[in-house]
Amino acid sequence: MKGTNMKWSPVSILSFFLIWEILARSNLFPPFLFPPPSKVFGVGYDLLNSGILLKSVGLSLLRVFAGILLGLALATPMGFLMGRIEVFDKIFSPITSLLFPIPGIAWLPLLIIWIGLRPTLPILLISIVVFFPVLLNIATGVKGVEREAILAARTLGSSEIRILLTVIIPLSLPLILTGIRIEVAMAWRVLVAAEMIAIPTGIGALMSRSESLLQIEPMMVCLGLLSLIGLFMDFSLRSFEKRLTEKWRSV
Repeated sequence: MKGTNMKWSPVSILSFFLIWEILARSNLFPPFLFPPPSKVFGVGYDLLNSGILLKSVGLSLLRVFAGILLGLALATPMGFLMGRIEVFDKIFSPITSLLFPIPGIAWLPLLIIWIGLRPTLPILLISIVVFFPVLLNIATGVKGVEREAILAARTLGSSEIRILLTVIIPLSLPLILTGIRIEVAMAWRVLVAAEMIAIPTGIGALMSRSESLLQIEPMMVCLGLLSLIGLFMDFSLRSFEKRLTEKWRSV
């Protein structure tokens, strides 16, 4: 049986908004607590036109990408070392296992004390969130490469660098990319929570200000935008993963 893939259905999406509109205008709920989508879209247009929404989203995107890149830059070489060199694995695996279960947002109070409410705070927080799972995924993926494949390449005269590039990375890549894709979604969750608690700018801060003023429409706009950004990033990473793994298979 072929696996089923989630597909966009315009009918179901339009039905969702139609039902929402009808329920919101039926006076079953207080209008200020459950506004119709037509009003939410109007507020979203006003926020977009004023530049507030673009500025908030831009700052959040910058923080997410910077944090992810920093986390990957630290986790990637260390993960390959742990996967390939037993001494590194024995030294760092217990430490990683000890720190990995800590929820990402739990690092926020400590980071605030250490560095204060600086622009680098959310970037460092995201890098921590990304670092540990990606590190473990890379190490696990590298360890999972069959020894026979490595020995065969070595027997054919391949250097260690060539073995790394043509055997280890291609065979461990699917697991590594899956871990990165999952942690991108987690990075957004942690960032929004951090912005709502401690950072005065970004999409999370916009939601927090709207909540304090009991403005439901801007909060719904932010939630909808976060959903769209998440879908776009996940789709982009899936497409990148598919193209890259197909390229490795063809080598």
